Amino acid sequence: MTRQRREAVWGMAFITPWLVGFLCFTLGPMLTSLWLSLNKYDLVTHQFVGFENYRRILQADPLFWKSLQNTVLYAVFTVPLGIAGSLAIALLLNQKVRGIPVFRTCFYLPSMVPAVAGALVWSWVFNADNGVLNQALGFLGLPHIQWLQDERYTLFAFVLMSLWGVGGQRMIIFLAGLQGISETYYEAAKIDGASVLQQFRHITLPMLSPVMFFNMVLGVIGAFQVFTSAYIMTSGGPNNASLFYALYLFRNAFEYFKFGKAAALAWLLFVLLLGLTLVQFKNSKKWVFYEGEAK
Repeated sequence: MTRQRREAVWGMAFITPWLVGFLCFTLGPMLTSLWLSLNKYDLVTHQFVGFENYRRILQADPLFWKSLQNTVLYAVFTVPLGIAGSLAIALLLNQKVRGIPVFRTCFYLPSMVPAVAGALVWSWVFNADNGVLNQALGFLGLPHIQWLQDERYTLFAFVLMSLWGVGGQRMIIFLAGLQGISETYYEAAKIDGASVLQQFRHITLPMLSPVMFFNMVLGVIGAFQVFTSAYIMTSGGPNNASLFYALYLFRNAFEYFKFGKAAALAWLLFVLLLGLTLVQFKNSKKWVFYEGEAK
């Protein structure tokens, strides 16, 4: 065998485990779910219906639009707040002060809490009778709020809960981006008399724009997949105020056993997220700056 052929054979040998795993556990289930979405399947009956599942979801399913509305509103609030909060914490933790590793650990610890445990803790925080949040409102002389029982406040409660994890993955990414900015930019700006705010606006933000873009894409995808907190805390209530898309998909699959409809919902979510991601990539050319890129 020639050297190139030997390298090709060894390359295929090393990639085979991953390729088998991808075909069996990723591509295979995706193609199966696509086929299921074209069928009416509930563990008892199985009938090919074509795009009927999609038509019924889009035209005759008010809960689909309700879940999509809740999820979009959740994403609209949580993504900007999460990015802003993560960036603010990263800026604080990027300071050269004594004991900064301890502070970084403290801010990162909440993201280590399992999702179920976090949901149970926040259920206690939002408790209408003796929850910590209502006790604080009472101390200030304000009336108690039915956070998880009143549909006017339920979505706001989940948005507030989402800020619990601002010190996690996105903060770490922002911190890495901040440490990757050369000090020479700031030294030159100081010589020119730029204030701290001007340095942040004209140096930090442009240099962090690729990191912000990355966190925004991940944030949107993550917001559309919110499930655990709503499932544990409210089960979609009250009056479907916390019925998020992933929870509605889960109900159709494992409570109503409408696997064809659930598969169609999954593919609609895939198309929606793909479209949003492509829009973000297209618009990123207007505001994302890559160091060394010719303008």
